Amino acid sequence: MSETSEDALLDGRVRLVQPVRGFRAGLDAVLLAAFVPARAGDLVLEAGCGSGAAFLCLSARVAGLRIAAVESEGEMAALAQGNAVANGIDATVTEGDVADLALARRLGPCDHAMANPPYWPDGTPPPGAVRRAATHESGAGLAGWIRFLAAGLRDRGTVALVLPAARFDAGIAALHGSGCGSVLLLPVAPRTGDAAKRVLIRARKAGRAPARLLPPFILHDADGRFTEAADAVLRHAKPLVDE
Repeated sequence: MSETSEDALLDGRVRLVQPVRGFRAGLDAVLLAAFVPARAGDLVLEAGCGSGAAFLCLSARVAGLRIAAVESEGEMAALAQGNAVANGIDATVTEGDVADLALARRLGPCDHAMANPPYWPDGTPPPGAVRRAATHESGAGLAGWIRFLAAGLRDRGTVALVLPAARFDAGIAALHGSGCGSVLLLPVAPRTGDAAKRVLIRARKAGRAPARLLPPFILHDADGRFTEAADAVLRHAKPLVDE
């Protein structure tokens, strides 16, 4: 087992054991969790859960969820399962691959699905197998990840993604290709006036409503501190969108 550290998310609501080196959870996991419209009793599927940060943050915000998580790296899957137990979360973490659509169907039908998938199709990957797998596509690719999430969903269930802004078009195209519509797009910008660096995308399986583009979510004030809205999400587990 690699060296680990114990960290806190959501102002201490979540305790997260994760590797000291390699892929570590950051803002993306917290924002993704805040974008899922889950309610108590729902079953949520996460693909590529890593050490569990996103589903832990979602479960801290919405009590009574059931989590079905999938992670291809055995060491990370074990950390995620241990983190679920330590945080008192009803989660089952399965070591598996997103190419296995039958696995997604066995875990479902789920009310919601989410992922922070590998997003870059090319370029120079970072060092380390776990970090490389978390950021650069291989095997299934972005479309394959979305097929997996959609396969585990019930009709009208939601799928949520966090992606670099440069990949929002590929994400929406893959969602439509997997039978998901009613797209909701939330740009995330570092400061007012800056171009968005991240986007959060949500869609419904078999959804037919028109797409919606929300105003940008701003992370930092001019002085570099988190905005009041960002602080409410990142520290106090407020949802990003009022349903």
